[in-house]
Amino acid sequence: MAPKPVDQLTETEARAELADLAARLVAANEAYHTLDAPEISDADYDALKRRNAEIEARFPSLKRADSPSDQVGAGVADGFGKITHAVRMLSLENAFEEGDVADFEDRVRKYLGLEGPLLFTAEPKIDGLSLSLRYEGGVLVQAATRGDGEVGENVTENALTIADIPARVTGAPAVMEVRGEVYMSHADFAALNDRQAAAGDKTFANPRNAAAGSLRQLDSRITAARPLRFFAYAWGELSEPLAATQFDAIARLRAMGFQTNPLTALCDGPAALLAQYRAIEAQRATLGYDIDGVVYKVNDLALQQRLGFRATTPRWAIAHKFPAQLAWTRLEAIDIQVGRTGALSPVARLTPVTVGGVVVSNATLHNEDYIAGRDNAGQPIRDGKDIRVGDWVQVYRAGDVIPKVADVDLTKRPEGAVPYVLPDTCPDCGSPAIREPGDSIRRCTGGLICPAQAVEKLKHFVSRAAFDIEGLGAKQIELFFADPDLPVKTPADIFTLAERNARNLMRLENRDGFGKRSVEKLFAAIEDRRRIAFERFLFALGIRHLGEVAAKDLARHYLNWAALSAAIDAAHPAALRHLAADEAEAAERAAAAEEGRRARVKEARDRVWETDPVAPEARAAWEEMLSIEGLGAVLAASLVSTLAQGSHERDAVEALVAQLREIVPPVARAAASPVAGLTVVFTGTLEKMTRAEAKARAEALGAKVAGSVSAKTDLLVAGPGAGSKAKDAERLGIRMIDEDGWLALIGAA
Repeated sequence: MAPKPVDQLTETEARAELADLAARLVAANEAYHTLDAPEISDADYDALKRRNAEIEARFPSLKRADSPSDQVGAGVADGFGKITHAVRMLSLENAFEEGDVADFEDRVRKYLGLEGPLLFTAEPKIDGLSLSLRYEGGVLVQAATRGDGEVGENVTENALTIADIPARVTGAPAVMEVRGEVYMSHADFAALNDRQAAAGDKTFANPRNAAAGSLRQLDSRITAARPLRFFAYAWGELSEPLAATQFDAIARLRAMGFQTNPLTALCDGPAALLAQYRAIEAQRATLGYDIDGVVYKVNDLALQQRLGFRATTPRWAIAHKFPAQLAWTRLEAIDIQVGRTGALSPVARLTPVTVGGVVVSNATLHNEDYIAGRDNAGQPIRDGKDIRVGDWVQVYRAGDVIPKVADVDLTKRPEGAVPYVLPDTCPDCGSPAIREPGDSIRRCTGGLICPAQAVEKLKHFVSRAAFDIEGLGAKQIELFFADPDLPVKTPADIFTLAERNARNLMRLENRDGFGKRSVEKLFAAIEDRRRIAFERFLFALGIRHLGEVAAKDLARHYLNWAALSAAIDAAHPAALRHLAADEAEAAERAAAAEEGRRARVKEARDRVWETDPVAPEARAAWEEMLSIEGLGAVLAASLVSTLAQGSHERDAVEALVAQLREIVPPVARAAASPVAGLTVVFTGTLEKMTRAEAKARAEALGAKVAGSVSAKTDLLVAGPGAGSKAKDAERLGIRMIDEDGWLALIGAA
């Protein structure tokens, strides 16, 4: 059976499922984009992101600061130089049903307020590796992978070896970034694997992995020997437009000598788009290269510009994905992996099976409810069939690997197979593994004493979006963590390595894998990171629920560690009341389920605050934290409870701070703007722009846009229908203006 419908989820269930989805999607992004070793299928990944978006739409206040909706790709891998994209490389929103295509057109029309003709392009979605090519004066000067959307890997030398990529072009703008997909044909892939096997080298699972692995070679001679191809379909920075429409811009790229997909078509509305989708799907098996869907784009580039972007996707494009593929195999074992937040993640070890040309041998089993055949709310999935070691299981994929058990054949279940029970103690440290109310994941309570958590936290600390210490990756962290002479158990230990190495008889440069030069470079890289941006510092701490976006929001609000740590200490009593209220709510819901009555959840929550009140300054600090746009109560409680004064984690952070030279505050944005630095709240109906446009414009001018009114609010923009927010602003003496006043203030009237 399907998971519990989103419109039937309680707030507690939604919060727990969003936490679970965030953890699973972060791991999937890292495996797919950075390691070229995906662990879940495209279809399963898309389904998780779609479920996440649906829950966020119903419970907007629960959207996590590290929401997968705000993430693109993953960081740059070791060994490559970095290139910052002049224009971000984003992902695409997905469509799965025919109705989603009509909804896409409807959203575009509503956003633009458009009733007239609206044309789209439809093109195959190539299953390869995204690449951006920058030409200056018609000469290819750099090539970069997508990376995390903002910073990619410098693969210029490798790109120059690909026949489909011209080193020089004529008739191009002075600056032109051409974007497209590197891929490998089926015939070339089979021939490459034959050569690899004959030479005793590793073979590839599928053409996408082969293309990604070939392009991302440190030795360009290896890339040159691989049969890579390239389709151009988009662009980044341009010194002048290529054309007025998407279709004509692609035609101009083709005239310059780029390969463009011949199945790209111009379509008038959803019916024509779906007809082209079906036509492309019918040719899928005979194309000779992998595609996993069809991409639809608004054809008029002026309309694309008006539509703009969400956090990670353009509003003017959508990817209509193809269905998944299925296979049956034997479940040989279930292993438990412990993550940096203590989550115990069950992994299925499978008898290797080929699905759509890909051999897979493992799948994620998510959590104990999933294994038991129920969802987070206790409702049956797979008709309630549990998963046991020895079972014959059905798994599915839609691109790269098999991540999920879709069904179990009970007629083939071996005699003596017993229900699987997730351990209630951590397999790494023996600490109790508990499942908190509302959480779908069982977690080790060992914290930093758990080796698995400690080493995973350290890996996160040195990751690309965090401290990004060259020469200190996941492999080196594991070595140092287990080193008896130069152990690294906490982040602060990294910054004492050079000093301890100088005192140590068994010095690092005398060991296998390290030479004098490499040790000097490592210590220089560590020394360079004694100066770190505040938002990267916060993200590096590995606080549960604290992602890159929230770290930036926190940094902009508090500006430095001293101010944030003081706020954490002040808000701690209120955070404890919030957590106690969560427990009371969960207990009330459980009692309601048993007694068959409606839950008095609000009363249960209010009783905690009323019977055990906190000082006004604690409540004020807590409410200030919650007023930060995008920072929900779940993240705030996690942050405060983890870093409260006296905790082991706080001690570790203070030890780290003592080792740093400077934690750099965020750079102020749009300082000359009349609203720069102001905290603005929009409420009511806006008649001359959408709420999304208003927020984007305000943030571009340097304002902070909050979701609720508090004492920190500077300005309330109130349209018709303004309700409680207007009353709160009046009570607090906050300046209020209407939409016309706002437009006049920002010079857009």
